[in-house]
Amino acid sequence: MTSRALVRTRARATRARSASARRGDDSHEQVAEMQRSRLLAATVRTVEELGYAHATVATITRRARVSRRTFYDLFANREDCVAAVLDDAARRVCAEMERAGLEGLPWRERVRGGLWTILSFLDREPVLARVCVVQVLRGSQGVLERREEILRELAGVLDEGRSGESARSSGCPPLTAEGLVGAAFSIVYARLLRGEREPLTDLHPELMGMIVLPYLGPAAARREQARTAPAPIMGHTENRNASTDARWVAQAEHDPLEGIPMRLTYRTARVLEAIAQRPGVSNRLAGDLAGISDQGQISKLLARLERLGLTENSGLGHARGERNEWCLTEKGLQVTQTLRAHAGQQQEVAS
Repeated sequence: MTSRALVRTRARATRARSASARRGDDSHEQVAEMQRSRLLAATVRTVEELGYAHATVATITRRARVSRRTFYDLFANREDCVAAVLDDAARRVCAEMERAGLEGLPWRERVRGGLWTILSFLDREPVLARVCVVQVLRGSQGVLERREEILRELAGVLDEGRSGESARSSGCPPLTAEGLVGAAFSIVYARLLRGEREPLTDLHPELMGMIVLPYLGPAAARREQARTAPAPIMGHTENRNASTDARWVAQAEHDPLEGIPMRLTYRTARVLEAIAQRPGVSNRLAGDLAGISDQGQISKLLARLERLGLTENSGLGHARGERNEWCLTEKGLQVTQTLRAHAGQQQEVAS
C-alpha cells in the first residue's frame, strides 16, 4: 500500500468539497464544509446505531441539526453521503501513508508499512471501521462500487509483487492480488462483525505472511510472521477539537455546537466572524460586515445569538440610549475557531 494507492479516491473527495463550496465567499465555504462534516459524522453514528437500512436522510439531518435542503445541496442522496464517508476515510489513510514515507521503498516494505497503517487506523476509529467494513456491504450498488474501487486500488499495489524481488513471483496470475485483498478484507470483516476486542494490528504478521507467500515464497512468509510489530501509529496530535486533519468523527464527538438548538447558517457564520474580527461592534456595523442591511434582521439574529450564549453585549444598550457593543463568549469563540479550522483544512486539501 503506497501513497499512489487510493489517489483517485482522494481526488474525488477533493472535487466533492470544491463543488460544495463554489458559491459564496470564505464564510460560505466554511459553513458548507462544517455542514458536510456534521452530516458525515451523523451518518457514521446513525448507521452504527440503527443499521444501514434504518439510517434515513431524515434521521441523519436531525442528528446533524442540518436541514434536508442543505443535505441535498451537498449530496445527491443517502448513498452518496455514505460513499463520501468511504472517500474521506480512504483519504485520511492515504494521508497517513504519505506521512509514513512509504513512497520509493521496496515493494515488501511498502506493503508492510501500508498494511500496518490501515490496521492502525481501523483500531483508532472502531465505529468508522465497522461502518466502512461491515455496514457498507448492505449498501446500494453505488456504495458497493465505491468500495470495490478502493479494493482494486489495493490489489493494484499487491500486484506489483509479481515483478521484482523473486523469480517465484513471475508465476503468479494477476488474480492473486485480488484474492489476497479479498481474503484480508474477509478476515478483518469477521473480526469487526464479532466485536472482538483484540486490536486488528495483531493480525499484521499473519496477513503479511499470507501476502508475501505467493510472491516471495514460504521462507519470506515465515520471516514476516516472526517480525516484531512496528511502533503504533498515533496519527496527528494537533488539537482534535479543531479537526485540522479532517477528523470529522472527532469533531462530532467534541462539537462546540453540541447542545445548542440552532442550525449553522451562512448568515450566522458571517455575523460571528464579524464580531470576532471587531469586538465591541454595534448592531449596524455587525450587519454591514456580515452583509445584512436589514437592521431588524440583524437585531433579531444578535439577540438570538445572545440567548444561545454565543455573544454578549458589553454596551449600555438602547435602554440607556447607548449603542450595543457585541463580543463573543468563550462558546462563541470555539464555534468561530472551528469554522476557521474547517476553512484551513479545505484549503490544505485543495492544494
